[in-house]
Amino acid sequence: MKRNDQKHACVTGGAGFLGSHLCEFFLDRGWRVTCIDNFSTGTPDNVFHLQNRDFEIIHMDLTNYIYISGRVDFILHFASPASPRDYLELPIQTLKVGSLGTHKALGLARAKNSVFLLASTSEVYGDPLSHPQREDYWGNVNPIGPRGVYDEAKRFAEAMTMAYHRTHGLNTKIARIFNTYGPRMRLEDGRAIPTFLKQALQGEDLTVYGDGKQTRSFCFITDLVEGLSRLLLSDCHNPVNLGNPEELTVLQAAETILKVTGSRSRISHLPLPEDDPKVRQPDITLARTRLKWEPKIGFEEGLRRTMIDFQNRLSETEESSARS
Repeated sequence: MKRNDQKHACVTGGAGFLGSHLCEFFLDRGWRVTCIDNFSTGTPDNVFHLQNRDFEIIHMDLTNYIYISGRVDFILHFASPASPRDYLELPIQTLKVGSLGTHKALGLARAKNSVFLLASTSEVYGDPLSHPQREDYWGNVNPIGPRGVYDEAKRFAEAMTMAYHRTHGLNTKIARIFNTYGPRMRLEDGRAIPTFLKQALQGEDLTVYGDGKQTRSFCFITDLVEGLSRLLLSDCHNPVNLGNPEELTVLQAAETILKVTGSRSRISHLPLPEDDPKVRQPDITLARTRLKWEPKIGFEEGLRRTMIDFQNRLSETEESSARS
């Protein structure tokens, strides 16, 4: 039986890396959770352990009409390919879920009078000319480059979200999420941390693009989820950066992974992809002051927690291959 005061959250892309952790977070707080996913990049394995709780999965393409019966208090829109490997393979789908999918999710939020949170990205800043990146920076994006399908989809999604806020008075939030890592990232995700971890654990060369001097800032998943939950319940309607302000070069990240894993792998270099950002570091002053939030998990500690998950899944994959 459902309590009248039980909160109900709907997470689009809820079977993905970020979405699955959000689903679990809200269930742990006694909420009812509905996950919408078409499993193009997410997987039912990420939420299998939630099946006996107050949890429902709807297998659906978000660009179609959405209907959920009953009250929905919160809608968190996380449906989208998120790694360069994914959105380069699925460019049209990425644009559609950022535009049509966002429109459908906002329409559901308006029909249910739900609080709406958009998962935007630091990629809206493009290859930034301002460093670190603040929310009032408009970005330096190549709209017709290979990464433009993701960057512009998210920029459009932000514009659509603010239009619903201004026109319909919808209670909306926008999280600009910087690089995040942790358990449940796909082994073949293609982004730096899962790629380096998998390579290190398997004794392969760690492939660094360019000279590795480009910088990134890596936030552990539990820190990000806490920031998202605070933003969801806040009175912030303009975009808010969520990420770890500790800036590392990609080469430093690779060297730290070799240290944490104890791997004897070497580092090799590949050509830098087109429009790859040279720097990436969030200014989280707004999150600190308005949400009273900042990351707590250090990079090495987060890597150790992630490594355990990767080791377990790699072992399972090897065992499965041996049986077949």
